Amino acid sequence: MPVVNRIADFAEEMKAWRRKLHATPEIGFDCHETAGFIAERLRDFGVDEIHEGIATSGIVALIRGRGDGPVIGLRADMDALPMDEETGLPHASANKGRMHACGHDGHTTMLLGAAKYLAETRNFAGTVALIFQPAEEGGGGAGVMVEEGVMERFGIGEVYALHNEPGLPVGHFRTAPGPIMAAVDDFTITVTGKGGHGAMPQDAADPVVAACGIVTAIQTIVSRNHDARQDLVISVTQIHTGSADNVIPATAWINGTVRSFDKGVQKMVMRRMHEICEGQAMAYGVRADLDYNLGYPATVNDADRAGFAAEIAGEVGRASDPDSPRAMGAEDFSFMLEARPGAYLFLGNGETVGVHHPEYDFNDETAPYGASFFARLVERAQPPAADTGAPTADPHIKNGRQRYEFFEHYLYRGLGLPCRAAGLGPRRAIGCRALACRSDGGRTGARGAAQGRLAGPHRPRQRRAADLRHRSGDAALGL
Repeated sequence: MPVVNRIADFAEEMKAWRRKLHATPEIGFDCHETAGFIAERLRDFGVDEIHEGIATSGIVALIRGRGDGPVIGLRADMDALPMDEETGLPHASANKGRMHACGHDGHTTMLLGAAKYLAETRNFAGTVALIFQPAEEGGGGAGVMVEEGVMERFGIGEVYALHNEPGLPVGHFRTAPGPIMAAVDDFTITVTGKGGHGAMPQDAADPVVAACGIVTAIQTIVSRNHDARQDLVISVTQIHTGSADNVIPATAWINGTVRSFDKGVQKMVMRRMHEICEGQAMAYGVRADLDYNLGYPATVNDADRAGFAAEIAGEVGRASDPDSPRAMGAEDFSFMLEARPGAYLFLGNGETVGVHHPEYDFNDETAPYGASFFARLVERAQPPAADTGAPTADPHIKNGRQRYEFFEHYLYRGLGLPCRAAGLGPRRAIGCRALACRSDGGRTGARGAAQGRLAGPHRPRQRRAADLRHRSGDAALGL
């Protein structure tokens, strides 16, 4: 089943919404104009309830279907990035230093399109909760919404989200059970020595040389302490020290990022960084303090929901690329998936430049596919009581959900491949972006702050989602 005909009918209207949003980007939690535009559209659609001001500028709107049933959540992020646009398009950003370079204008438009259709037709049971979220780009807005009780307040039982992907053909979807995007951690190492004259290093304790030794040693964690068959990235991205060419400074700072999928790997990295700092400090006669921060956890799809969502994606467009690489980027929808089961999917944006690029623009041809996916997902997940013709007679379905065996039965069909002949395991059935466990240092949810720290002076801490709020204006956003 392709794009829903009714949604195709108002595709030009969706394009106008998207371009209006693109021209007026807002960042972080300060998305009030965007939220006002969304609320106005929702009132025009005749949704049942609109709740504003959640996580500062977020919105949750409710559409009730025909008959009782569960509440299904659909989420779109609506914030932009702190960067200048260079597209030269007529609808380019009118707000200097702010740009929709990650397609959140398109994500919002797709959810608005689904809202318009669902409010008109109401061909489902239960309730749809439309979640418009601020501050995905580094602010942890999803975690803040969870902390403010969105799931409990509106009785949301499961939750879904889409993200556009440049390079994937328009109308193509990909997802996978289990982790689909990496956990992101960051670290700062403060190396404290003794300053002195550059001509007399024997009278100083040089933190610059020690910092270089630490950076080099950190590279061996991936190459010598880690199983090469599991994904892990450790990147040192900043070194700051000194201001004169003839002065040995007293302090040097090292900053970087860690991306992982497995909790055990994450713990190993923290332990080895602790040991490296301690050993290098002793070798060079300095002090090295490690501040290791646990950021967004891995984005982990529920197996049943991912299978069901993949089937819907195959009906609306097509499932593609079963051997796609893992996504080492991070996504704060992970906080919502910690609170409730659900699935996160990628949707093709066509052959465009990548996200977070000054010449990026969301492809308007993509929006009807995303809106149709959300609409069909709701109708198939929660058919009205009078509708007994929904295709739920397969023996693998339990309580309206595909069981895990779905991957061995359906997904290869969407790819045009016989399951057994394909020679692939069920977890590789559709776009496996990640395969391991979420990595959160043993803590769950956005509330898992600064508990269970390592012994000694080099302690990891987990930022609460509320703490991430203060980073939403950083130039180094885009986890």
